[in-house]
Formats: sequence, C-alpha cells, structure tokens
Amino acid sequence: MDNNHTQSFDHLEYTVIRSNRKSICIEISPDLQIKVRAPQKMLDSQIRAFVASKDKWITDHLAIMQERLESQAADTYRKPLSGSELAVLAQKASIVIPERVKHFAPIIGVTYGRITIRHQKTRWGSCSSSGNLNFNCMLMTTTPELIDYVVVHELCHRKQMNHSPLFWAEVERALPNYKELRKELRQYSC
Repeated sequence: MDNNHTQSFDHLEYTVIRSNRKSICIEISPDLQIKVRAPQKMLDSQIRAFVASKDKWITDHLAIMQERLESQAADTYRKPLSGSELAVLAQKASIVIPERVKHFAPIIGVTYGRITIRHQKTRWGSCSSSGNLNFNCMLMTTTPELIDYVVVHELCHRKQMNHSPLFWAEVERALPNYKELRKELRQYSC
C-alpha cells in the first residue's frame, strides 16, 4: 500500500508521507516541494488542520528558499573577481573594517588582537580564542550595515565562543536589528 499522496490546502499543494512516527512535521525540499510527514493513523482532517495552522511558516520559508535559489542561479553566472579586483577589495577592507572594530569593541566591552583581511570562500569572519579577528574582503561587496553586523558578531565571540542564547543576546545588545541583518547577509555570497 502506498502511504504517499498529494493534497492541497488553499494555495498550497503538499505530499503526505505516512510512517510509524509519533508526530507530524513539515519539510520543504530544495526543489520547493512541500512534504508533510505524519503518523500512519492520523486523519486527513487533522493533517489539513496542521497544514492550515502552519500556512504563514510555509509561505515565508518558500519565499526564503525561492530567493536562495534565485541568488544561487545569479551567482552561477557571476564572473569571478580577478586578482586585482580582490586586491582592491582587500585594501578597502583593511581601512574600513579596523575602524568598525575600533568603534564597536568598547560598546561590546571587549579587547581584540590582530585583524586580518583575507578572501575566504565560505566565511565572512572568524575570531580565534586568542582574540585575533579575520574578515573576508568580500564584505566590501555588501552594505555598511552588514559589515557592522559581521564585526559585531565576531567581537561578541570574545565574550561567548559559541552561538548560544547568551551569544545572541550580546549581539542584540549592540545591534537590536541583527536578525534582519543576518537574514539579509544570506543573500550575498563570499
């Protein structure tokens, strides 16, 4: 017996996958397909009610994932930067970023060691346990607000070397709108 079937609610079409699980959950696949995993004996009406209650979450996540797909498609066609272009970004970053670090360190109440600017493929910044800060020169392709977010993020690691609630509370104290900035930064690639 096939336990998978497609249903729809309002504007959402989703596939129900029944199994020997105890709870219900929704997942959105990379190709934007909505899957509802449900217990074998859960009624269709209960599943529909659950999907209806998660309508905003589903719609929001579909939009975020659609943006990511579009951004990835745009990145695929973006010409890689030349060595001289990267050097210009690194030069600019070596002026801008230390100034922002100097501005935010006393606000956060931390000290720091050496500041290094690099071109990294996967990280915007990092902070070593000895207080040295590394930043990606590609930050210069973002906005001043996002540069500040990355600087604050790394400086807050001087207080919390993790991403615990205490860490995020430190970030929020310096940048109350950090959640929007964090979301916006995802639209850029290193």
